[in-house]
Amino acid sequence: MKFIISGGGTGGHIFPAVAIANELRRRQPDAEILFVGANGRMEMTRVPEAGYQIVGLDISGLQRRLTPQNLLFPIKVMRAVRKAGKLLESFRPDAVVGVGGYASAPVLLAATSRGIPALIQEQNSYAGLVNKLLARRVDKICVAYEGMSRFFPAEKLVLTGNPVRTEIATGDRAAALAFFGLDASRPVLLVIGGSLGARTLNQATAAALPRLQAAGVQLLWQTGKLYYPQAQEQAAPFGAAGLYALEFVQRMDLAYAAADVVISRAGALSVSELCLTGKPSILVPSPNVAEDHQTKNALALVKHDAALLVKDTEAATRLYDEALALLRNPARQQQLNAHVRQLAHPEATSTIVDELLKLAGKTP
Repeated sequence: MKFIISGGGTGGHIFPAVAIANELRRRQPDAEILFVGANGRMEMTRVPEAGYQIVGLDISGLQRRLTPQNLLFPIKVMRAVRKAGKLLESFRPDAVVGVGGYASAPVLLAATSRGIPALIQEQNSYAGLVNKLLARRVDKICVAYEGMSRFFPAEKLVLTGNPVRTEIATGDRAAALAFFGLDASRPVLLVIGGSLGARTLNQATAAALPRLQAAGVQLLWQTGKLYYPQAQEQAAPFGAAGLYALEFVQRMDLAYAAADVVISRAGALSVSELCLTGKPSILVPSPNVAEDHQTKNALALVKHDAALLVKDTEAATRLYDEALALLRNPARQQQLNAHVRQLAHPEATSTIVDELLKLAGKTP
């Protein structure tokens, strides 16, 4: 069998796509899987690192203001659809998956115009523009949140949750503390700003380093590549106290296992990981995303008393007051843990692949 998985742009699109591919490969070891991404975006390096072939399209997003790039946008789309069509005709997939992001639109347009079964995987609680536009053309739409019929045809919806690597929740705490060189007798705070880092979280964390040291808190601070040199310099004087800046965390299973409390952006993948790991968290939604969808992701947890929310504009003044208060309150941590675990979908990847194989004519 042959499958094309299209989309990307951020880790929130790429890692679910890779999780789907891994499950397909587990079920169908001889299946051929091809990714299609946007040239210049992070999927062009992350996907090959995961062991899959990827083809790039020259496509970018529509700017939300009048720019010269917008005048060229229709031409870029037509060229990308044409290239995607040629790719489909040569590869001849049994089914196509779109995970959101620029590159999924041309591939899904080309696939549905040729009668190739197509599935969308929408990660967020507020649907992306590409997925909303293509919803009526595709066969199935796998979603992570309830109430998505306000964006999509209800008859096509399957509530699956987001594809998350299940091993993310299997880290051993003792091994995790040893891996990061942390003290088992002191609390651990994990700060993650997404695959590209987050300026607001980094600035608030840098300012809070003396407070964390005084409180005896240990810190794993994932900064992102752009912010890492400065953060490394800021954290260096506090290394002996167990306060560490990390450019990127490869072993997220161990980072979650070590953490007592997590501060995080509210991207769909991060929220799904927090549900699966059951970690008490403080979510700081990014304001720099379409339709403010991270706030909507965060509120989906907050309304179930499964996470705390601090606005990006309040991070400098409130974030570490909330974090230190939560670190000092084990009972509240346990309460958040119990509530957030109820929102997890550990079988999400398997369920999505079930739907994909049905579309491809191979009943799982």
